[in-house]
Amino acid sequence: MALFTTLITIIFFFSPFFNISTNAKFSEQFAEATTNSPHRAAEKTTHLHFYFHDIVSGPHPTSVTVAGTRNKFGATAVIDDPLTENPDPGSKVVGRAQGIYATSSKDTVSLLMVLNFVFQEGVYNGSALSVLGRNRFLEPVRELPVLGGTGIFRFARGYALAKTVTFNVGTGDAVVEYNVFVLHH
Repeated sequence: MALFTTLITIIFFFSPFFNISTNAKFSEQFAEATTNSPHRAAEKTTHLHFYFHDIVSGPHPTSVTVAGTRNKFGATAVIDDPLTENPDPGSKVVGRAQGIYATSSKDTVSLLMVLNFVFQEGVYNGSALSVLGRNRFLEPVRELPVLGGTGIFRFARGYALAKTVTFNVGTGDAVVEYNVFVLHH
């Protein structure tokens, strides 16, 4: 019993020295930074214009159906599509669209798109924008939200306007023009 009492006394006496808890906070709020704040640069608006080449046919597709039946409800494809300066597939590649899209409606023709525009050209090299939204691809112009980004596009938010340039009904290949407007720091 004396040993037990001694151990309890030692633990009680020395416990403040062995405290492993921290004063970490779950969250913090910061006052709105001004343009001369060292913590945050002034917000900029950037307009990006490029062409998305979704190639589902041929020996080197950039879109592969991984679940379901192509063009049926629930079909899901993984993509690594080139982004180019012009609609010509041979034009300069400025990035890649990498992600997933799935047919997401039983009543209308639409896709759920979850993708990153990963840029590999100029000042945007290594930066990416994240897009998540509904694409009713038979509409003349579709709007998709930009939810974030990396690199130059950290804290990005904005929207992307998509307009189909060509769609081959036989092969499923498509070229889509994108105009992307983002606010970022």
